[in-house]
Amino acid sequence: MRRIFGFLIGILVGGLVGAVIALLLTPEPGEELRSQLRERGQKFFEEIRHAADERKIELRQRLDEMRAPREG
Repeated sequence: MRRIFGFLIGILVGGLVGAVIALLLTPEPGEELRSQLRERGQKFFEEIRHAADERKIELRQRLDEMRAPREG
């Protein structure tokens, strides 16, 4: 158990160190970088919403087809 806990702490610390180094070495100023990240995040969530809406429409159509009485 102690080894797993140590491993997880190592992953967390390594991730934080990597994130700080990446931010320090980026060529854009901080405000510009935050703006770009915000725009990418918003675009990502818009794409997810759009895909979810399309899937919802598709599933409703399938449900309507299954509920419709079959001729035959």
